[in-house]
Amino acid sequence: MSDTVLDVSDLRVEFPTRRGLLTAVDGISLTIRRGEILGVVGESGAGKSMTGMAILGLLEPPGRIAGGEIRLSGTRIDGLPEREMRRIRGRRIGAIFQDPLTSLNPLFRVGDQLTETIRLHTDLSRAAARARALELMREVGIPAAEERIDSYPHQFSGGMRQRIVIALALSAEPELIVADEPTTALDVSIQAQVTALLKRLCRERGTAVMLVTHDMGVIAETADRVAVIYAGRLAETGPVEQVIRRPAHPYTRGLMGAIPGLRHDVDELAMIPGAMPRLDAIPPGCAFNPRCAHAGPRCRRETPRLTGPGAACFLAREEALA
Repeated sequence: MSDTVLDVSDLRVEFPTRRGLLTAVDGISLTIRRGEILGVVGESGAGKSMTGMAILGLLEPPGRIAGGEIRLSGTRIDGLPEREMRRIRGRRIGAIFQDPLTSLNPLFRVGDQLTETIRLHTDLSRAAARARALELMREVGIPAAEERIDSYPHQFSGGMRQRIVIALALSAEPELIVADEPTTALDVSIQAQVTALLKRLCRERGTAVMLVTHDMGVIAETADRVAVIYAGRLAETGPVEQVIRRPAHPYTRGLMGAIPGLRHDVDELAMIPGAMPRLDAIPPGCAFNPRCAHAGPRCRRETPRLTGPGAACFLAREEALA
């Protein structure tokens, strides 16, 4: 049996507007295996979260999946009716979002929210579901879980609230978790604790995780592989160690250059000139070519595509062959 949990093939997400058709995700393909964390990284507006929302079936109208396939453990799930997707979300696919307060109801105790979520996706009685909620709170590292199970969300710190959201995502033991910027609102020390927790739970449970972030430091600490997205297209994919230490795409090199060095002090960080193009103004050829110091005529004329690990860059391919 294949250990591939998520298989996204040539995904295309479009938004029809009065100005024309906008393509937010353009031909993205990726896979995640059991027990693996795939980091999906890029600037704001790159298409990272849009890819995650498409997988979860949570695209806001008029957004739509216009092409490609999404398979969960071999079963195609794109295009399913909303009623069927609701059965999959929570039970087979868990979600962790940036702000835990958007996932937690401030009017209900966290224990009640966990219990109801568990009962929604399982056949457990209320007592058994509450016992399971307590077990999950301990598993995600909530101290004095027996006392805090009847607390309200506002009585927890930001880091503890995010742990509760992780417990909610794990409540039905899903095959896949889509974690969209789960550490952005946390300070560095709590961020490290949450990423370590995700990594441990992934290994122990065999859960596949899609970790969406703009933070290459989080990717370096947490992910097994990384997919770099730019303007809705894959720029580079590969093992995290390889992509971080030997980035091949000029965009990935720019992202890495914007991280402070660990071994020496710098007066200022490197910058990628320009900005991410708007969806209605993506340039022809390589979308990154207006910001790339090495772009040539072919880069402005043809669109490089990824067919496997590596970089969607003509220059990188020429260097690899040299």
